[in-house]
Amino acid sequence: MPSPVVLRTVLPDDVPVVERLWQLYRHDLSEFRGTMPDETGVFTPGRLPTYLDNPDSSGYLICQDTRPVGFAFVSGLEVQPLRIAEFFVVRSVRRSGVGRLAAQQLFANHTGRWEVAFQEENPGAARFWRQLAAEVCPAGHREERRAVPGKPHIPPDSWLLLTT
Repeated sequence: MPSPVVLRTVLPDDVPVVERLWQLYRHDLSEFRGTMPDETGVFTPGRLPTYLDNPDSSGYLICQDTRPVGFAFVSGLEVQPLRIAEFFVVRSVRRSGVGRLAAQQLFANHTGRWEVAFQEENPGAARFWRQLAAEVCPAGHREERRAVPGKPHIPPDSWLLLTT
């Protein structure tokens, strides 16, 4: 029987853990976006600092057996639509239901209009978010493609629009 999945708010003491998980996340994304670590071997923090210090966002650690196995950041808390700003689970627990349970908890914790973006070139993410949208919004959802602002060289993102 799988261990329970706990979604808990990121606290100030958790920031170093999130920063380490962020490196794994950026490494995974580098396969699809061609990003590289800097000269010290570290990926840039990107938007992470804005999620950690923004009243419009909330960060969560995804834990299994008290171990951090991922994170999620939700934005749009002050003015909807809500958005999955970033979502990551470590490879060793992917396809085990951990990500699905964590995402279901996110949707349950923040009801309303949602927008979830993903890249088609990441087939695992595309499959995951489409299946999840069908589960949490059985009445239906919409999908559209949107250009990535300021990055015409990157393929458009796919966006799921749903209400929980």
